Amino acid sequence: MEKRILYFDCFSGISGDMTIGALIDLGIDQNEFIGRMEKLKLDEFSLEIKKGNKKGITGTDFTVHLKSSEHKHEIQTEHEHPHDYEHEHEHSHEHEPVHIHETEEHHHHKHEHARNLKDIHQIINQSDLSEFVKSTSKKIFRIVAEAESKIHGKPIDEVHFHEIGAVDSIVDIIGTAICIEMLHVDEIQSSALNLGSGFVHCEHGIFPVPAPATLEILNNVPVYSRNAQKELTTPTGAAIIKALSSEFGTLPEFTIEKIGYGLGKRDLETPNVLRAIIGKKKELQSFMMLETNIDNMNPEIYSYLFPKLLDNNALDVFVTPITMKKNRPANKLSVLCKEENVGQIEEIIFTETPTLGIRKYKVEREELERKSEKVKTSFGEISVKQAYRNGELIKLAPEYEECRQIAEKTGSPLINIYNEAISEAKRKFSANK
Repeated sequence: MEKRILYFDCFSGISGDMTIGALIDLGIDQNEFIGRMEKLKLDEFSLEIKKGNKKGITGTDFTVHLKSSEHKHEIQTEHEHPHDYEHEHEHSHEHEPVHIHETEEHHHHKHEHARNLKDIHQIINQSDLSEFVKSTSKKIFRIVAEAESKIHGKPIDEVHFHEIGAVDSIVDIIGTAICIEMLHVDEIQSSALNLGSGFVHCEHGIFPVPAPATLEILNNVPVYSRNAQKELTTPTGAAIIKALSSEFGTLPEFTIEKIGYGLGKRDLETPNVLRAIIGKKKELQSFMMLETNIDNMNPEIYSYLFPKLLDNNALDVFVTPITMKKNRPANKLSVLCKEENVGQIEEIIFTETPTLGIRKYKVEREELERKSEKVKTSFGEISVKQAYRNGELIKLAPEYEECRQIAEKTGSPLINIYNEAISEAKRKFSANK
């Protein structure tokens, strides 16, 4: 089995717009993405998706333009404007953004309404988005809400998100969830996050980078600060990666399939991009092995026990001769099964054998890709099993029971039937290459 892993390489931090840019750059159909975004039923924005370049790296630049009847301006997304900052915390809409030079957060002008978590959930629930997108978006928003609630000492329902509730932030979070759904990955991992450094001005005064909300969100997540005297990881980006990533660490061992780059808006000394990588990793199947030592059972019972176990979801059954205490000869009964069938197998072993206990432990099994196809021989058609590794045929095995039945019916030696089936299979399958 192969697992598709999406890995975020956050060497220049992470923000909402960079995340969507990187995911779209992996090859997402832009028209389909925009079509799914329209299911949000929020006619307050338009989207701009274009190619760009940062320090020689070409990637995708994602921008949200906010429609306004009073202000004919464009609301720019995270990492976009190098002079404006408004931190993600509760405050009234009368406050204007503070102008500084150190941050990478959302740029917002005066908004008509602040939104709380209930308002955002209502927008999501009234949309035609899929259940996956709805639940993923709510999870990300709640992470931000919990952080803001703790920072400001207010119940979560009383926290208003002037910034996170803004339309462009809603687009960033829901757009990310839509992209993840479209990519069909099995697992998401991330590198440690570069937070940046310095100080920022916000409504409550001068705060250090990382911003309090960002730091609270990234509790128990590996982070560092390197290179830029700027804010590199925003609260929205922090919440997205905290919600999505199951593991933080170095690039996993996998075969690279696609690479995408999401562009930040700021020009830094190093490439201001978020790199997203999709790779395939071969995953070993996990099973349970059940074992028990038996020295006091009539060996004839094994001929009844084996088929009963195999008929009840055992994948393999075998015995190994062993010597127990007082030099008693015995057998170790071993049964391989899926984890969900352990109880069923245990019941059979306890009721059909004299054992008083069973050992069990997880094992991994790597399997070859297998097929079965009939070949024509002078004895008639015979099924032949084929085994492949990395697409290459490496084993052939005629179906024993079919060969045996033909031998008994015709009187021909079993070995002759078996060998002719293999020869015909080699000829047929090599010709199909």
